[in-house]
Amino acid sequence: MILYHTSDREIVKPDIYRGRKNADFGPGFYLTPDKEFTYRWARKNAVVNIYEFDDEGLDVHSFKRDLDWFNYIFNNRRAKDGLSADVIIGPIANDTIFDTLGILSSGFLSPETALELLNVGPEYTQFAIKSEKAAERLRFIKSEHIERLDDAALKKEQEAFQEEFAKKIEMIME
Repeated sequence: MILYHTSDREIVKPDIYRGRKNADFGPGFYLTPDKEFTYRWARKNAVVNIYEFDDEGLDVHSFKRDLDWFNYIFNNRRAKDGLSADVIIGPIANDTIFDTLGILSSGFLSPETALELLNVGPEYTQFAIKSEKAAERLRFIKSEHIERLDDAALKKEQEAFQEEFAKKIEMIME
């Protein structure tokens, strides 16, 4: 499969230990199979790194947008990665893409309510490469430098998300 990672530089050999401990799926190297998402969210002067990945024989854990996924993210935001797998695949928590001030995983809301809010907006997939064994299966193909910046499409998506998110918050608070 082909996976994408956006950075400020070309990354031929990813470092799986560099990632934040409190990221959605804990430390690891994060990629996505969604090319459109990658290029739409890339900032000006970014570098999109393109890889081929073979997950055969690896311990792969997949999440869906459900309570198990939310609880896993909630724990990781507190640096409590409790899942041992070579690769974790699942939705990107929208509060990491859109500015929702961390309310979703703050503990202020019940897990069920936070999950309702996390289900607002589009669903994008992320892959977290968590082990050396998995990192060895990631083959760098090439990188592309992004000179352009299409703020219009990104701004439109952000505004639509904010409107839908605000409506959902109002419904929850009633």
